Amino acid sequence: MTKLRNIDRSLPLQLLQAWKSATNLFRPMLHSFDLTDQQWRIIRVLASQEDIETFKLSQLSMIPPPSLTRILKNLEEINLIKRDADRNDQRKTLVNLTRLGRTKYEKVAPESEKIYHLIEKKIGKQELDNLLNQLVELNRSLDND
Repeated sequence: MTKLRNIDRSLPLQLLQAWKSATNLFRPMLHSFDLTDQQWRIIRVLASQEDIETFKLSQLSMIPPPSLTRILKNLEEINLIKRDADRNDQRKTLVNLTRLGRTKYEKVAPESEKIYHLIEKKIGKQELDNLLNQLVELNRSLDND
């Protein structure tokens, strides 16, 4: 029988725990703005790009297409986003923040940054930057196989 590494050295479990720990820091703040984690991820992506196609938005926000469709419907109903058909390809849908969506982003972003500063105080700015760089490299390396 193969002996596995100790459970506390499991990469997938440690990544899940880190995700849970980080999300628990952001979730109360997001809820105070009537946003879910997923809605905020979408808004963050849309704040940095215009006319983004839904497939690309799904990739960048890490939200599967079926869930993304439902969340976009909800965000559109509360006038935070708008969806339009791509003029060059009617099969594609382009998504943008509305003025209200941009205002929501501008209110939430500083509060999000406060949480990042809290994390920096706990582990150090350099350590956080190093961790993020290592995670980017890990994801790049694992996705290239």
